[in-house]
Amino acid sequence: MAGVTRSQRLVLALVCAVAVSTIYAIQPVLEAVGNDLGLAPGSLGLLVAAGQIGYFAGLVLLVPLGDMVNRRRLITGHLVLTAVGAATAAGAPNGVLAAIGLAAAGVFAVVVQITVGYVAAVSAPAERGGNIGAVTSGVVIGILGVRVLAGVLGDTLGWRAVYVLLAVLCLVLAVVVRAGLQADTRTSGERYGRVLASMGRLVLTDRLFLSRGLIAFFLFASFGTLWSGLSLPLGAGPWRFGTTEIGLFGLAGLAGALGAAHAGKWADGGRAQAISGWSLVLLTASWLLIAQTGGPTLWFLIAGIVLADFAVQAVHVSSQHLLTTAHPSRASSVIGAYMAFYSLGSAFGAVTTTWAYSSWGWWASCCAGAVYSLSALAVWGLARRSVTASPIIARPSAGARRRAASAQCRPSAPDSGCPPRR
Repeated sequence: MAGVTRSQRLVLALVCAVAVSTIYAIQPVLEAVGNDLGLAPGSLGLLVAAGQIGYFAGLVLLVPLGDMVNRRRLITGHLVLTAVGAATAAGAPNGVLAAIGLAAAGVFAVVVQITVGYVAAVSAPAERGGNIGAVTSGVVIGILGVRVLAGVLGDTLGWRAVYVLLAVLCLVLAVVVRAGLQADTRTSGERYGRVLASMGRLVLTDRLFLSRGLIAFFLFASFGTLWSGLSLPLGAGPWRFGTTEIGLFGLAGLAGALGAAHAGKWADGGRAQAISGWSLVLLTASWLLIAQTGGPTLWFLIAGIVLADFAVQAVHVSSQHLLTTAHPSRASSVIGAYMAFYSLGSAFGAVTTTWAYSSWGWWASCCAGAVYSLSALAVWGLARRSVTASPIIARPSAGARRRAASAQCRPSAPDSGCPPRR
């Protein structure tokens, strides 16, 4: 393997950041979109759902192609088609066409998973975790950074400018990827249907994949609870922040996510399981700080956001490191199936946080987020326990070990330590 250079890691991280931004950019400007397109408040959620549904479809239908054809070509093509979806949303005259554009962008935004599979395939084994961590940091940067960008552009140039910018960036990155990355030709010869079927078998037969998938579901349910619901208490009294101010809280999340950039290197050192455990403990504890939105200061909330995003990124990178190491020849389909849990968990957290907040307030949303992180920790503990309790090779008895040692002894050798023959 030729490996991945620092400049290539930067480009691939930008690919992840820009592609995933097309899914989440709608959230900070949702009210402005509704006013511009004449949509009823109750139907605005469909615009958010359109991108997530498209993303889920892409995970199932497109990501397996990464194990069959040249990933560089896929990354280039998917970036171009993501740009088409973003441009369609930017120019949409009504809600229906906007939803179609957002769904199309979501389908091809799974270029993120193709990119992770590419990095795993071309990296040297000792560098795989570090490279995955560096590239996937772009995902969190995109999810959180686009909140700041969309909030500012939405207040100054209008919401359409957000999607025009994302479309242009996708096209520029497509050119850079085509010119700057080495080809990654697939030689497995597997058929598309067989690859799809293998994704289903992972859930039924692979204990590592199932445990990491369930952890991802609860992990991103907790993550979705935070970021889909945070604007509700901040937009209400006593703070009554606007879109730009709320978007700036994404900077705190960025600080936490970037702090976890070394998680991949820790995983390379054989500590992926341990990292997951203490990060999930940290995530659960962070909800005690995140709940503090009603006091005279928001510094506790900001600290909780930093800790939560650090923990989520650390677990996420560790999981992908473990899965791509266990399945190096089909990294794309494995990551795609894993991210389906991520997508479902994010949607679940978004739905439950708004319901909990409308019924009981922000404290109830925080309780839900903590329960999800505790559930992920429980899955991690059960998986670790089952591995420890299931010996691969039976330990020989003391008598058997003595007989084996005697059989290998050479009593004639000086200081052999063998018992004398009788």
